[in-house]
Amino acid sequence: MLIDTHAHLDFNEFDGEVSKVIGRAKDAGVGRIINVGIDPQSSKRSVDFTRLHPAVYASVGIHPHSALELDIEAYQQLYTLANHKKVVAIGEIGLDYYYLKRSSQYSNCPNRERQILAFEQMLDMAMELKLPVIVHSREAEPDMLAILKSYSGVLSGVVHCFSGDWDFAEQILDLGFAISVTGNITFKNADKLREVVKKIPLSSMMVETDCPYLAPEPYRGKRNEPAFVSVVARELGLIKEISYAEIERVTTKKAEKLFAF
Repeated sequence: MLIDTHAHLDFNEFDGEVSKVIGRAKDAGVGRIINVGIDPQSSKRSVDFTRLHPAVYASVGIHPHSALELDIEAYQQLYTLANHKKVVAIGEIGLDYYYLKRSSQYSNCPNRERQILAFEQMLDMAMELKLPVIVHSREAEPDMLAILKSYSGVLSGVVHCFSGDWDFAEQILDLGFAISVTGNITFKNADKLREVVKKIPLSSMMVETDCPYLAPEPYRGKRNEPAFVSVVARELGLIKEISYAEIERVTTKKAEKLFAF
């Protein structure tokens, strides 16, 4: 059995098809799916999905692009949702400076200070509720590491959709965090990423789709879905020269331990 540790089945791309998508995942050997919230609304949808679909678990949180939405009311809503029995993590939370470094057309993206404030508030919630965190990090490695180091020893979690270099990976591992990979490891231009992934201990790794985004080869450009996490697992086995069965066993064991299924 595989676990897709990061999906967004509540997004519009899956309207009216969720049951069929989950069925295809089951047929592909995917036994559990974590549906990941990005704001109060999607976090609620994620929790609602867990009531409708036994294989689905939820996480609740504020994506850095939604940082401006985190007021007192939103925080309380997320806190209440986080106490649901099938919520296994706080996430997706983190920092994303990609658009801050680019065209003014993205000027509505929350600035660095607002992202950091929201991130730390969500980390505090996770610490209080004793839940792991699902972390989004994009072009923000120095701030990300500084903040996570300030919580060292009191939080566990995973940096999802990893695309960083070995130095970043090593420091994340030193903090006791897991690293999750998605369809990006199958891309033709991902040789450097594959070199990094090869060095990461399998015991610290998990697999995900981040669907509907980042469909792996040969589905790149199409809508991603949890069934395709098997393609990610197969590629991870090729990178590490380890059998598919071992990838399945170890990544599932890591996810079960981190998220306390």
